[in-house]
Amino acid sequence: MPLSDAAALPYRPNVGVALFDARGRVLIARRIGDDGPEVLVPGCEWQMPQGGIDPDEDIEAAARRELFEETGVRSASLIGAHPAWLTYDFPRYDGPPHKLAAFRGQRQRWFAMRFQGVEGEIDLAPADAGAEPEFSEWRWERLDRLPAMVVPYKRAIYLEVARAFAPFAEGG
Repeated sequence: MPLSDAAALPYRPNVGVALFDARGRVLIARRIGDDGPEVLVPGCEWQMPQGGIDPDEDIEAAARRELFEETGVRSASLIGAHPAWLTYDFPRYDGPPHKLAAFRGQRQRWFAMRFQGVEGEIDLAPADAGAEPEFSEWRWERLDRLPAMVVPYKRAIYLEVARAFAPFAEGG
C-alpha cells in the first residue's frame, strides 16, 4: 500500500501494560513472530503486554484482559496510567491479508500495574485465555532498558512510557 493511502487509515485502539515487580523491574516477553504489519527486527523482539480494545470495552478492563491473555497474570493492582493516548505507525506492509492491515498503526493507552502474585502465575499460554500465544519467554527487566529492546517503530512510545512510569521503577 502506498504511504499516502496508509496515512488515511485509522489507528487501532490499543492498551499497553507495564507490570512492575516488587523490585521495580518490568515484565517483558519475547515475541514468537510477526503479526501482520507488526514485524519483528532481529535483536528487538521484546515488548510489554499490549493489545486491542474491544468495541465498548472499558480501557482498564481491556488492559487487564490483555495482561491475562498474554501472561496469565490476574494478580495485579493498578498503580498509574499515562494521561495521554500515544500513537505509532506500522512499517510498510505488503504481506498477506491481515486484520491489522486495516489500520495505520496503534493508538495506545498505557497502564502501570504492580504484580502481587507469585511467579508461577505467569503463563504465556494460559489455557482459558482463548488466544494463541504471542510470546516464547519472559523475564523481569529494568524499565530504562526497554526502549533499546523493542522494534524501532515502537521505540518513541517506550521512551515516553519509561519517562512517565520511572517513579514506579524505584521499587514497591
